[in-house]
Amino acid sequence: MTTLHSNNRQIMLKLLIAAVMMFGFGYALVPMYQALCKVTGINVLTSKNDYGVRAISPNRIGNTQVDYSRKVTIEFDSNSRGPFTFKPVKNFLEVHPGEMTEIVYEVTNNLGRTVEAQAIPSYAPKSATEFFTKLECFCFQQQTLAPYEMKRMPVVFVIDAGLPEDVKTITLSYTFFEIGVGQQPAGSTTPKT
Repeated sequence: MTTLHSNNRQIMLKLLIAAVMMFGFGYALVPMYQALCKVTGINVLTSKNDYGVRAISPNRIGNTQVDYSRKVTIEFDSNSRGPFTFKPVKNFLEVHPGEMTEIVYEVTNNLGRTVEAQAIPSYAPKSATEFFTKLECFCFQQQTLAPYEMKRMPVVFVIDAGLPEDVKTITLSYTFFEIGVGQQPAGSTTPKT
């Protein structure tokens, strides 16, 4: 009986250690992801407050004038990882640096259940990232989509007038993906009936 009791304690201790390690790993994923994004310069995540401060900071005031002498083509790209139809309403816009511009993305939940999702932006060329200021974006927070719901989600942005002259085209790309536990496989878009 003592051996059985001893074995049960060892198993319980191992399970407890495994649970603590899994929790610690899950807790560390967000900072690790943010550090990786910062090092590689992809999927730059910035909170809405950071963009608001950046847009009105005293260092940027000189760059708020619209430069009508030049145009920059902004291309819009979309990728989805999950049960979504996701796309911009326009594939590109021509904008003047310093001009406030809005583009709308549409997303449809193709499942018969509520889905939590998040969008992650990325930019090309990488050097344009610091000159692309989003004032409003659906990527600032998670999105909840009811069964078969379609949402129109705006992105309001300004291209800084300090953008180097040789940059004529910027691509803004979003990857929209389902978050949470017990989700359907990423490639599946067949609605449940």
